[in-house]
Amino acid sequence: MEEVKVTRNYQITIPSTIRAKLNIRVGDKLLVYVENNKIIIEKKSGNITSLNLRLGRKFTDEDINKIIAEAGEEIGRSSS
Repeated sequence: MEEVKVTRNYQITIPSTIRAKLNIRVGDKLLVYVENNKIIIEKKSGNITSLNLRLGRKFTDEDINKIIAEAGEEIGRSSS
């Protein structure tokens, strides 16, 4: 755990040890949200965790496989 200071513009600097550990680079996007009265900052990626957050719903592997199968069927019907 590291301590940071909020500037007068309400900005913080992500400590270099944290940036290195998460491979955060200039231009990367981060997700910021409140959970249980804590500020959570996550590196945005194309994984299911960020999808769950944006959609406000948890998806299981079964849900994802069903959606993929339905999309495949839809594509198969449209190309016939």
